[in-house]
Amino acid sequence: MTDRHPLDLPELRPLWSAVHGRLSTGRPVSRVRSGPLDEAGREALADLLGLDRLPGAEPTIALAGLDSAVLDACGRPVRDVVTAILGPIHDRAAERDHRTGQREALWEWLAGHEVVTAQPALLDWVGQVRATGLVDGSPDRTRGLITAALTVLAALPAGGEPLPVLAARLLDGDSHALDDGTRLSSLVLRALAVLYGTDVPEAAEARRALWSRAGVADDELSATVLAAGLRPGGGGPVAEISRICARAGHPVSLTLAQLRSPGEFTGPPGPVHITENPSVLALALGRFGPRCPPLVCTSGWPNTAVIHLLRRLAGDGASLRYHGDFDGEGIRIAAHVMAKTGATAWRMAADDYRAAVPRVPSGPDPGRLTPAPWDQGLVDSMAGLRVAVVEEVVADLLLEDLTKHQQA
Repeated sequence: MTDRHPLDLPELRPLWSAVHGRLSTGRPVSRVRSGPLDEAGREALADLLGLDRLPGAEPTIALAGLDSAVLDACGRPVRDVVTAILGPIHDRAAERDHRTGQREALWEWLAGHEVVTAQPALLDWVGQVRATGLVDGSPDRTRGLITAALTVLAALPAGGEPLPVLAARLLDGDSHALDDGTRLSSLVLRALAVLYGTDVPEAAEARRALWSRAGVADDELSATVLAAGLRPGGGGPVAEISRICARAGHPVSLTLAQLRSPGEFTGPPGPVHITENPSVLALALGRFGPRCPPLVCTSGWPNTAVIHLLRRLAGDGASLRYHGDFDGEGIRIAAHVMAKTGATAWRMAADDYRAAVPRVPSGPDPGRLTPAPWDQGLVDSMAGLRVAVVEEVVADLLLEDLTKHQQA
């Protein structure tokens, strides 16, 4: 059994607790207020300090004088004495600074994460996460939760698999990690709401709809992609249907189920242009007919079938070039398509926007603006001019570009 320190007297415990607490602040200490002391405590303190009268019930004591008295009494400084009696002295100021540094490093890491920088609209989500604070006050637990959320966001839009299957595939086999009501599920849904510009879903039905929009458990028949001029190689149904429609100068609408069906399908190795709006694809077919170059339409926010086809084409060697509306949502859609498929911008630079504005000088406001990763000056120009330019306004320029790639 460990011997008690000779100065570890019950009547002096209030004094040692006060000294321990003040030294643990991590700040310079010159005086310590102790108490309340009972009669025995006042007598013990008077004996320790060599006072000729009893101190008050809550005396303020000069630390230097107390240190000298303790040295005389036991040969050790007061810091050693309170450590022996009450345990290690902490540096709460340094601990606070360390925790603050950990938090700032966490938020800096999140804002600079590749998933966020690829789709800057998610910076609003970063702000929400930061405002929510740490999970159970722990930077490490918070980073773990956010890392899991970023892993899920990087994999979306999903390939139509059910939510438990997606969770098990991405999150160490835990099929329940994204169950409704879990902290992780809520975090991902908040990110999707910011990305798609919708309210955070409150009802279970609305949450399921948002997951579906992100490609989770998509209906393989209702998820379709509209294309024109596709002449893929191979003898599978997708290849044959696409070539028949291209030769006839018609668009082709492919379901997710068809794109996943067995059969050889090799995309064209050259450029494939992408538009946001079906009307531009219709104009291209009207101009080029059977000679229409490869063109894919996202029809606004791309569903799983769109992303699946574009990734397949890119994997077969096609170079993807994307054009969309010059408004807030159009910029977010463009960033999403580029981040998910590797497409590059097509007439989507700041100069292109400024040149297009005179065509619609009294156009609508572009709405909420988020950064365009491919051109930092684009959104600055849009914020200054506050005019939205829809894709159809510059369709003639897009068709001029497509002329260079029309089929022989």
